[in-house]
Amino acid sequence: MNIFRVIFSLFVAFLLMAAPQGAVTATADDTPRSITVATDATWPPMEMVDENKNIVGFDIDFFTAVAKEAGLDVQFKNTAWDGIFAGIAAGKYDAIISSVTITEERRETMDFSLPYINAGQVLIVPREVDDVTVLDDLKGKRVGAQIGTTGAFEVTKTDGVELRSYDEIGLAFEDMAAGRIHAVVCDTPVAANYALQRDEYRDKFKIVGEPFTDEYYGIVVRKGNQALLDLINKGIKAVQEKGIDKELEDTWLR
Repeated sequence: MNIFRVIFSLFVAFLLMAAPQGAVTATADDTPRSITVATDATWPPMEMVDENKNIVGFDIDFFTAVAKEAGLDVQFKNTAWDGIFAGIAAGKYDAIISSVTITEERRETMDFSLPYINAGQVLIVPREVDDVTVLDDLKGKRVGAQIGTTGAFEVTKTDGVELRSYDEIGLAFEDMAAGRIHAVVCDTPVAANYALQRDEYRDKFKIVGEPFTDEYYGIVVRKGNQALLDLINKGIKAVQEKGIDKELEDTWLR
């Protein structure tokens, strides 16, 4: 074999072995196509493992739709929250979608996509209630929230509404099921878990109105990975323009 061909073959093999785990597979035009996405699948209904050991949830369906619009092939990797951000920095995977709130502190060490959902505080009421969509509709009523949370603060700011505070949000839902309070305020994923996912409550409660505080989630990529970030943002814009995100919200969060 020609000595130059041998040297070239060895050089290619070295590059393949040196590539970090989870690195983006690129085509000839350097466009990312195949990516690994980490998620801590312990936060229903955003990300969780179903009875068949599949990773499912709003975030999973959302990123799958984004990947389709962006021309990406995505594989999800169940990853413990402890260390998930260190993993992205080390190149163990290419992106994270795991109910990650966008904060300025996190922006210092990682890059975020466009916001894809407002997971702020929402209102949950019994299913038979038809005339309530905002806190102002509950004047003279008792509303539960976990003590010290944004939800509790929002209730106290609403004149005429009585706050019942709880050490655990689950206790508030128990009281609403027993008729001791008229509504509960908590963040969107928690509300969806209690109102939509739990067998004991899914026929009793519903989420009404829109989030009335702002807590936006974003998809994480390694700091400086602009090529992948641009593709993800392209996919997010397409999903939002087509209304796919709203359809997924109706499926998982309403």
